[in-house]
Amino acid sequence: MFDGKTILITGASSGIGAAAARLLAGAGANLMLAARREDRLEQVRASLPDAAGRISLFVGDVDDPTFSESSVKATLDAFGGLDGAFNNAGMLGDMGPVPEMSLETWNQVLATNLNSAFLAAKYQIPAMKARGGGSIVFTSSFVGYTIGIPGMAAYAAAKAGLIGLTQVLAVECGEDNIRVNALLPGGTKTEMAGDDPAFHEYVAGLHALKRMAEPEEIAQAAAFLLSDAGSFVTGSAMLCDGGNSISKT
Repeated sequence: MFDGKTILITGASSGIGAAAARLLAGAGANLMLAARREDRLEQVRASLPDAAGRISLFVGDVDDPTFSESSVKATLDAFGGLDGAFNNAGMLGDMGPVPEMSLETWNQVLATNLNSAFLAAKYQIPAMKARGGGSIVFTSSFVGYTIGIPGMAAYAAAKAGLIGLTQVLAVECGEDNIRVNALLPGGTKTEMAGDDPAFHEYVAGLHALKRMAEPEEIAQAAAFLLSDAGSFVTGSAMLCDGGNSISKT
């Protein structure tokens, strides 16, 4: 499905990003895996089929204003082009009511979850134009879109902002055959969700399916949006939330 295609994945050292790397590598993609933790990136690469040298790594933090430009350049240097990007890196941040939230926390969460997306688009779009088209996927959230959770104002604002950015980019880039979508996972078993069984049970109960997602399930949705199977999907806020948004039981 992805033979000859080059995909950049951020937040690729664990969770949904690592699951997407496994899925896309198995489907024949060239991959640039980007994240802060070099040792974890190396572990992910070691777990992937790479006989043809199709997996490269970029170590950096999406908070760094130079990250997106440098990661795109590294991708072009390694593979000669960019066909898709799964902009998945994000953070929850310190939780608490807005009157008690520091401006530092607010700025940090927006920088990681929203500002980085602006910069990603700024440099990924020209590379995809040169390729004749492509697909950009941002990891957003049901938080701030279908539900508000106390203490998560910064996270919700940033993730909701991604949806607005997605819609504008989809309109701006459609004539260039570049599709832009936001993926909204439900509760997923990642490091961000922690390892408290009681918390996992509570989160599972919020979903119509009464369970949390495995990272591989969210990766499947990302792969759909990145692939030609999603060729007429753009500007969407695609829920992959196990029925969280419609469940009141």
